[in-house]
Amino acid sequence: MTLLTNKEPISLINDDKISNQYQTPPPEPIASFTGLKDRIRHHYELASDYYYNLWGEHLHHGYFLEMSDTKERAQIRLIELLLDRAELPKGSVVLDVGCGMGGTCRYLAKHHDCDVTGVTISGKQVEMAIRFTTEAAGVKGKTNAAGESIVLGAGCASFIELDAEKMGDYFRTQGAFDCVWISEAMSHLPDKQLFFQNAVKMLRPGGKLVVADWFKAENLTSAQLDADIKPIEGRVFQYPPIALFQFRSLIEGQMGCFYLRSAHRLSMQDLRKMLG
Repeated sequence: MTLLTNKEPISLINDDKISNQYQTPPPEPIASFTGLKDRIRHHYELASDYYYNLWGEHLHHGYFLEMSDTKERAQIRLIELLLDRAELPKGSVVLDVGCGMGGTCRYLAKHHDCDVTGVTISGKQVEMAIRFTTEAAGVKGKTNAAGESIVLGAGCASFIELDAEKMGDYFRTQGAFDCVWISEAMSHLPDKQLFFQNAVKMLRPGGKLVVADWFKAENLTSAQLDADIKPIEGRVFQYPPIALFQFRSLIEGQMGCFYLRSAHRLSMQDLRKMLG
């Protein structure tokens, strides 16, 4: 988990139409960013209902502090940990990149009074996020359009189908957000340098970039790379994984636009120690 500051139960839904609307893209070389994005989009169009039944409303892992913590409680703890480290003021304007079905957006809006815009490459996830958020708002019989704000408590949330690497072109007004939030989604982005460049454009002076994601360990042996890293490179879930030192170099490449304010590393060994 990294914080950067900018200087300046529902049953599985059966919908055969979804699978008929999309053709599985043919295999393409790993160098094809477009081919990878098509596979990611197609994956979530087909699998998001299943993921909801498996993961719940949050498509990210949990931060377990107690042996009695449920998956749902641990997922909320991760959001709370990020909020704590970010020291994000209530009422902030937040861009949630890779928002999934909008779980974090709803939490930030309802419990932190934020105005949140969630973006995902999957139209299916936008539909689900709008439906779940409308239900959470207690509004019956109304279907909100993509991009339309839904009030939750003192905050609100809206959802847009968008390739995250194009957000710099979509949001014409630079410096529109207090925070760019990305949780376990950066591994989906082929051009991470472009993501950081866009984040600079999106953030107001003093705005914050909050990142929680998986990073590969440094100094891996050839056997470890072959067994654990290469099998997932270029597939849906990673493209390819980067190490923390590579992440830091991407930050430093932004001409001093960011400085590292807080970093929290949690490995499986750390988790075992914490839980005794």
